[in-house]
Amino acid sequence: MPDEETRTLHRPAADRATLPIQQATAQPTWLGPVLIVGIVLAALNLRPAITSLGALFEETRTGLGMSGAVAGLITSVPALCFAVFGVTAPRLSRRFGPVAVVCAGMAAVAAGLLIRPLASGAAGFLAASALSLAGIALTNVLLPVIVKRYFPDRVGTMTGLYSMALAAGTSLAAAATVPLTAALGGNWRTGLLVWAFLAVAAVLLWLPIARAARRADRDQAAAAGSGASATVRSDEGPRVVRSRTAWALACYFGLQATGAYITMGWLPQIFRDAGVSASTAGVLLAVTMVMGVPLAFVIPGLAGRMKNQGAIAVTLGVFGLTGYVGLYFAPAAGAWAWALLLGVSNCAFPLVITMIGLRAKSPAGVVKLSAFAQSTGYLISIPGPLVIGTLYQHSGGWDLPLALMAGLLVPQIVLGVLAGRDRTIEDECGMRD
Repeated sequence: MPDEETRTLHRPAADRATLPIQQATAQPTWLGPVLIVGIVLAALNLRPAITSLGALFEETRTGLGMSGAVAGLITSVPALCFAVFGVTAPRLSRRFGPVAVVCAGMAAVAAGLLIRPLASGAAGFLAASALSLAGIALTNVLLPVIVKRYFPDRVGTMTGLYSMALAAGTSLAAAATVPLTAALGGNWRTGLLVWAFLAVAAVLLWLPIARAARRADRDQAAAAGSGASATVRSDEGPRVVRSRTAWALACYFGLQATGAYITMGWLPQIFRDAGVSASTAGVLLAVTMVMGVPLAFVIPGLAGRMKNQGAIAVTLGVFGLTGYVGLYFAPAAGAWAWALLLGVSNCAFPLVITMIGLRAKSPAGVVKLSAFAQSTGYLISIPGPLVIGTLYQHSGGWDLPLALMAGLLVPQIVLGVLAGRDRTIEDECGMRD
């Protein structure tokens, strides 16, 4: 029976151009198991830089003398870094290989988390945070590529494992940061510094993985010559900017990301201002984040069986509206219920990722639609946390910010209905199969 490389090379050239490069040479026996651990450890590091800060936001703001506007800017930095640095990941991957870039990304995460607790002012803290977030952006984009490349027969299992680890890291940092800070003396700088050691552990594991992958890539290049093609060509596929569905997906992505980053950055502060203790507020954020673990499996499967996903978008939006209304009228009394409702609403992310795959026919179309929707969406999400911080500072409370957060869900629901319609961007652009 021919091996995978032989089957791949006998495919038509147009098909080969859409396939990730498969391994043409034998890998070290230890690489597979270690890579699984490395993927999990990297995924665990993709959100603690954000949610650990959310749990200690009040102490950090006070310690660094931040204004509400500057604090809002810091909560906008994740989206900015994901938009700016995420688009560089494919080019860096082609130049250095995805494993090497993920290793470098983990090093950037570790360096930023080590440096930012030492910052004496808001500018230095912001720069160190941006360094960590740049590494997260690169890793966030390339971990799925590594899964497809090294585990082509276990993509679903590995993606589920990766998603669970990401959600677990998000929740763990939100719930454990305040208790760890108290146990280590109560200094917010120490509480933030703790998460650097998790990133350092990831770097130490990814270094041998990167060396083994580089050797394998050299052997593969020598065996395959110059005929291998790793990615879909950027000039193939439909022109997504001409598609109404593409724009609906991009804007839906942007609004759901806005809600997610506002939640991660400000939800603990909303609860604390309502009289909830700091440790409980962190656990409430963890509850909101951990809702994504089971629903990340349920929602994509359900959406894939439906021709029109608009009903799911409406349902998630209604959960969010109910949560924000509850926060407005009874933030402390119903805190656990509002955290659960907002956690369900934040699962618009797996929905929009699923819809990206459903709204394009060709592999080239999926790549283009994904890049367009995510980069445009993250750019759209940047002003949200900054506006919320400014409103909070100038109004002296959460009434106006919560009204705005609820109001943004109305266009999000409308856009979700538009994006969920049973059509493809190729059809809209007049392209045949």
